[in-house]
Amino acid sequence: MTGAPEFRVVDTTTLCEAGFLTLERRRVLGPDGDEFDRHVVRHPGAVVVVPLDDERNALMVRQYRVAAGRALLELPAGKRDVPGEPPETTAARELEEEIGRQAGAIRPLCEFFNSPGFTDEYTYVFLASELVTTERAAVSAEERAMTVEPVPLARVDELVATGEIVDGKSIIGLLLARQLLTP
Repeated sequence: MTGAPEFRVVDTTTLCEAGFLTLERRRVLGPDGDEFDRHVVRHPGAVVVVPLDDERNALMVRQYRVAAGRALLELPAGKRDVPGEPPETTAARELEEEIGRQAGAIRPLCEFFNSPGFTDEYTYVFLASELVTTERAAVSAEERAMTVEPVPLARVDELVATGEIVDGKSIIGLLLARQLLTP
């Protein structure tokens, strides 16, 4: 990026590894010559899928999230935890694992950093259509306990405004899908 001041990471120390996450301390040299530390959570990245049925309902999941302390209504999503796997393939796998559907068509909607102030997690969002029911291949305890709920795209604004949908990745995906499909 031209015109931006140059910052350079001069040292990285791994502080902790926990499952798929790594916490690092990075020593940064600023453009003014000052050095400072920043902490970064390394994450393998994620995918989010907006699965649309024939009635323009997004098939969402309600699942328990320990960090939130409650069940949240979210789009199917998952970590990019298979080395070298293309994001589209991860999205198709997560769709089948979480809601038992295969998509005849998957198209990209957007990509974004989730919270670049402290993590390198990068997310790919896809729209899935022409859905075919398969066997759900839930893996985790949360996935086995979650429910699948159809949510009309026409109700997205209301559900966000009332706090029924509070998950950022889901809000982004739903709004982009609705915009794409609105004539």
